[in-house]
Amino acid sequence: MLATCGASLLSSTSAYAQDPLDDFPLVISCEYKGTYHAFYLSRVTKDGTATFSASDRIAGTITLDGKAKAVGGSDGGSCVGKTLKELRASGQAHDLKS
Repeated sequence: MLATCGASLLSSTSAYAQDPLDDFPLVISCEYKGTYHAFYLSRVTKDGTATFSASDRIAGTITLDGKAKAVGGSDGGSCVGKTLKELRASGQAHDLKS
């Protein structure tokens, strides 16, 4: 039973990068109350939720298949409600280039 659960877990995560940080952009840029902010990748939890932080103690979260959410309030600017795919398409997600 345990081997089956382990195999299932491995097969379900094979689509993701070895390093969870590789699945997310390094920076997401968002407009909030007339000011543009650079939200830097701060952490990725075991459940795959990434937290991005900016100055002024504002932050947001997103998952690989979810939508961006503001932390601590519902009004988070131009990123809230967008998926990673939408943020990349709009030029708001910035990956580290090697």
